[in-house]
Amino acid sequence: MNTIGFEKVRQILEKELENRNLRKTTERFTILEEVYSRNDHFDVEDLYDTLLSKNFHVSRATVYNTLDMLVACGLVKKHRFNGDGAVFEKALGFRQHGHLVCNECHHIKEFCDPRLQAIQDNVGVALGFNITDQALVFYGTCSEDNCENRISAPLKKEAHQ
Repeated sequence: MNTIGFEKVRQILEKELENRNLRKTTERFTILEEVYSRNDHFDVEDLYDTLLSKNFHVSRATVYNTLDMLVACGLVKKHRFNGDGAVFEKALGFRQHGHLVCNECHHIKEFCDPRLQAIQDNVGVALGFNITDQALVFYGTCSEDNCENRISAPLKKEAHQ
């Protein structure tokens, strides 16, 4: 899905730091690199633990503050699914997509559909609205039999008629 190189992402962060008169620290760029090496949704603790497991010692406050800055400059998207804590995903260079969130196991699946862009364009034109972003989330129950986070018994799969 990635259509943009990490160097471009790094340049955007550098410019943002310059605009905010902030230092270009190793911690900020390491956090950015870790975010862009992932292909999943993660929370602050996941990211913090991953950095520690790679022997990169950084404070939780630095992780929180850096993620907030990355969200503000459009490099990371922040979601709140099911009222749970915030989860993040890299944002730049990825196709528009929606999310399926299981109400039981909380697993998140992404899906792409070219009709999403057409719907966004049609709604914008019809309502005279310049849409700059969208988030489509479907909530339900997945059919993963071996889900490690399932709260209740797995659903029985019904035969299609």
